[in-house]
Amino acid sequence: MPLTVQQGKDTVIFVTKEDHSTPSTVSLPKDEPPPGLILPDGSINWSCPCLGGMATGPCGVEFREAFSCFHYSEAEPKGSDCYEAFKTMQDCMAQYPTLYNRDGDDEDELENAIDTNTEKEKSKENRDAAVINSASSPS
Repeated sequence: MPLTVQQGKDTVIFVTKEDHSTPSTVSLPKDEPPPGLILPDGSINWSCPCLGGMATGPCGVEFREAFSCFHYSEAEPKGSDCYEAFKTMQDCMAQYPTLYNRDGDDEDELENAIDTNTEKEKSKENRDAAVINSASSPS
């Protein structure tokens, strides 16, 4: 039988090789979905993987302040009172262009891929039209 030790909010389970070879009897609660970005109490889950490390990077403090401002904003339109917080975050991110991709390389790559695909589709349509025209033309 595995040894279980409670450490704060975590449970540590020590198993032997024999324990590991048998199917687990541990199950997650089915009635509680894993927390997402917004916790059930309405607060922000800064540990959510969906943030991609933004809350902990070199501009993590600025990001958290801007995101919190927007999340809790009651202004109309929502977040319109957060201009300064987002400006501060943007200024911070500008200091780390390789990390935050300030120059938009990903957008350029996406646009190039779309343009290339569009050109391929047009070329294929032109070839198909030429084949149809040559097939229907009397010789």
